[in-house]
Amino acid sequence: MRYSFERLSGFVAERIGYEARSGALFVFFGRRRDALKVLFFDGSGMCQFYKRLDRGRFKLPDAPREGATHVEVDDASLEALLDGIDIDPDPPKRQERRRLH
Repeated sequence: MRYSFERLSGFVAERIGYEARSGALFVFFGRRRDALKVLFFDGSGMCQFYKRLDRGRFKLPDAPREGATHVEVDDASLEALLDGIDIDPDPPKRQERRRLH
């Protein structure tokens, strides 16, 4: 989640084919899916919202087809995602066995 305004805007233009200042909200997830960034244009400049969960991971919306470059969601789905609804719990951690020699 190191990318900032310029890099995320470039990603939107090059990979998704949208203009970052189009008025849409673009959501980017971290590799571990415990953090996300929302990039949007408020009419006077680019804005970025960042959220990191204390526990659990964000559940990604299902892609409409394989190889899709983006997923469009409605307002209710985005709000539920940002509110932390529908998040996957942490996967169970394996306990390491202690070896005795």
